[in-house]
Amino acid sequence: MAPMTKPLCPVTGEPAVRLVQWVGARFLAFLWKTTMRTNARPSFGGVERFGLWESPTGLYFFDPPTVGDHEFYTGFYNCLLERKLWRTDARRQEFVEAARRVKPGDRVLDVGCGFASFRYSVPHASYTGLDPNFAGHSKPEHVRDELLQDHLKAHAGVYDMVCAFAVVEHVENPVTLFTEMVQAARPGGLVIVSVPHVPSAPMRIPNFLINAPPHHLTWWTRSALAALAARCSTEVEAIDTMGWDQADSLMYWIERCSLIRCKDRYYSKSPLWLSSEVVGYLGGRILHALKGVPTRQDEGSSLMLVARRP
Repeated sequence: MAPMTKPLCPVTGEPAVRLVQWVGARFLAFLWKTTMRTNARPSFGGVERFGLWESPTGLYFFDPPTVGDHEFYTGFYNCLLERKLWRTDARRQEFVEAARRVKPGDRVLDVGCGFASFRYSVPHASYTGLDPNFAGHSKPEHVRDELLQDHLKAHAGVYDMVCAFAVVEHVENPVTLFTEMVQAARPGGLVIVSVPHVPSAPMRIPNFLINAPPHHLTWWTRSALAALAARCSTEVEAIDTMGWDQADSLMYWIERCSLIRCKDRYYSKSPLWLSSEVVGYLGGRILHALKGVPTRQDEGSSLMLVARRP
């Protein structure tokens, strides 16, 4: 039998060091439909299975990388809002930390801004949000339904800060996105991204769809973020762990209530795993309502890279 070809890391271009597991596309589509009432099958196209691989930087990535289409995100966002799992005015820890670096009058570009929640944290700035997949809701002021590459045609090198909160993990080519963000920043401007990371509580939740295609395509490490910054010739100012906040702490409690804690296997059709999904979710919602944001921070909710364009 011929040796298995290892896919290349989407950050460094180096071959993966190991296969973590295979995940069936039909199984994921079933989970998306039954759990989130969202149709992922069109986004998967003809893909039959995904490999979850680890790169030399510790980055976990799915191959092939299939991105969710507009129909997928419309259904997904609607489900999150209906179940009150997402607040349009969420004040995330990343927002607080990034806002501290914004001076009055600074021009801020928020890439993949969703409901433009970050704008509430920077009322003293000139804010512009971009989101071509805005899910059919009333568009907030200062949000444009356009791609960053199109926005650059008239706005290259003009922003004091370019940020993307929980966006990089959704794209097929993180290097391309980060490069475009750098191009949008003025010389000496800041480029900030926040990403889900491994190890962390969300990665230990069995069959956790938030971390699966066609939504999340990559799980990050500090080394992977440093490599991303280096590929784009930016100067790293900080790579920090973000503590739990009201927007993310439900995941902490779901992990605490799960019957299974994942390690090197994250998706399974096993009845025990499917039962653990239900127990973890219900128990997590109860503890989240009773206890709120955890005081124990462990690995935190995400990582945030702060880099500067030379």
